[in-house]
Amino acid sequence: MNDEKDGSDIPSPEDDQPTDTSRRRFLGGVAVLGVGATLSACGPHGDEPGKPAERALTPTELDKALREQVKNVVVIYGENRSFNNLFADFPGIENPLSAIKPEQYLQRDRDGSVLSGLPPVWGGVNQVGPQTLDGVIYPAGTQFQEHLPNAPFALKGPQGEDLPLNLVTRDLWHVFYQNQMQINGGKNDHFVAWADSGALTFGHYAQTRYSLRLWDVAKEFVLCDNFFQGAFGGSYLNHQYLISAQVPFYPDAANSAAKSQIATLQSDDPTDTRLKPLAQSPTSAMTGPPQFGPSLLTPDGYAVNTMAPPYWPTWIRDPERPDYAKADLPSVLVPQTHEHIGDKLSKKNVDWAWYGGAWQATIDEYKDSGAIPKIPNFQYHHQPFNYFKRQGPENPAERSKRLRDGGLGDESSTNKFLADAEAGKLPAVTFYKPQGNLNMHAGYADVASGDRHIVRALKVLQQSPQWKNMVVVITVDENGGWWDHVAPPKGDRWGPGTRIPALVISPFSRKGTVDHTVYDTASILRLITRVFQLETLDGIKLRDESMIARGQQPMGDLTNALHFTS
Repeated sequence: MNDEKDGSDIPSPEDDQPTDTSRRRFLGGVAVLGVGATLSACGPHGDEPGKPAERALTPTELDKALREQVKNVVVIYGENRSFNNLFADFPGIENPLSAIKPEQYLQRDRDGSVLSGLPPVWGGVNQVGPQTLDGVIYPAGTQFQEHLPNAPFALKGPQGEDLPLNLVTRDLWHVFYQNQMQINGGKNDHFVAWADSGALTFGHYAQTRYSLRLWDVAKEFVLCDNFFQGAFGGSYLNHQYLISAQVPFYPDAANSAAKSQIATLQSDDPTDTRLKPLAQSPTSAMTGPPQFGPSLLTPDGYAVNTMAPPYWPTWIRDPERPDYAKADLPSVLVPQTHEHIGDKLSKKNVDWAWYGGAWQATIDEYKDSGAIPKIPNFQYHHQPFNYFKRQGPENPAERSKRLRDGGLGDESSTNKFLADAEAGKLPAVTFYKPQGNLNMHAGYADVASGDRHIVRALKVLQQSPQWKNMVVVITVDENGGWWDHVAPPKGDRWGPGTRIPALVISPFSRKGTVDHTVYDTASILRLITRVFQLETLDGIKLRDESMIARGQQPMGDLTNALHFTS
């Protein structure tokens, strides 16, 4: 159930990360998309393509426009894809994969030497199978491309065909320490070295420009090409970062049931980003995946890798208290009490909710059968508010109001999120987490199903009575272990991590543009904070202070992707 495949972690020397924010500049050119279609780069106060320039709004005027015109912010949160993996050569982006030089992609071994070629794909491309798609058999445990040079490559199948988007590939490590080790101070040259999947991390889908529906959405609205996952590592931590910009804490971890899960680092410094490999770990990426011990917790008690929610639904239920997890397990996190974005919204009487796909179906199936359902692959650690005491079973009214069933599938008759959107009944701030098999997560979901579902959800939102005052942000939680060549900016101890795709869709979007502003996951919280005039979360303050102290500009708040007339 742990999609982050814990057992590996290591950091990157932050001293080598870039300290400027040169990516904040905006390109003014127009890139050809195809016959009759263009895509513009978008600036801080740019204008929509083909329209005459208008006076830029002052910050005060922009605040007024946001307050008066934006009534709903909807976040659709997919899974585990780097920007390169899906949007590598999208027209108009600042750093297309096809234009990078060898020094930007050559991978190094664990000793720092340049690899002469890529290692095998350990365990094969497909570990679920065999799968038969369009008459082609994709056997499990097989590497389809061998003797790959040390370079990014387009994913191919056994007959040399583009690897289909509807194939469920194997999962890849995506864990707190390893993500930092792979980034390696912004060089991004140790992805292969500290991966469990060998060469696979370096692969991307070449056919997305033709077959990914989200490409069409990006061409019509705004694609952000400098958007980074808020925290290093995996899904659990980035879900927590999405709602609070903060890392969960486990008090007195060294004397707790979870003490066996504390990471062993290369030094006694609890902030060391280098996880210590086990003695039997292979010294070279060419001879096998690295091996590490547990790393759920930092030595000073921060829960950085997947821990189970303290409340049901969770991994193991307490038979004496069915609303709770079995608390004496080392993988169960204690209830959290720090403030999240929902708390800030509630203080201003702004309605909000988290719609979890298959939430109620999971609860009902367990009740009826006593077994955790395999489909639709409900992921317990993708429900971040279920870790918080204020939304726990001690507060039933608050819990039922905020933790809503997202329902099942693509139709509003079964999907509660789509039904509420169709009826114009979404809260002012809405998070939607698609069920597992529709979220694009490698290992148990394919890209095509999630792509289809997310675009279907977007179409329902566009037909909603609330659409005229809505901003929709579509992104993923983290890179899923897939390589990206763009260096994350320095932030704080917790991130940001690897670049991921993000789209901003709204009647107010700067239509048909690529926004080069530097963002991270908490930029969504910054937008919500600005629109609804909320108090700033402590985690956002920490990142701002860390960046300002080294002369950087803080992360953007997504307003550069929006356009209001004066």
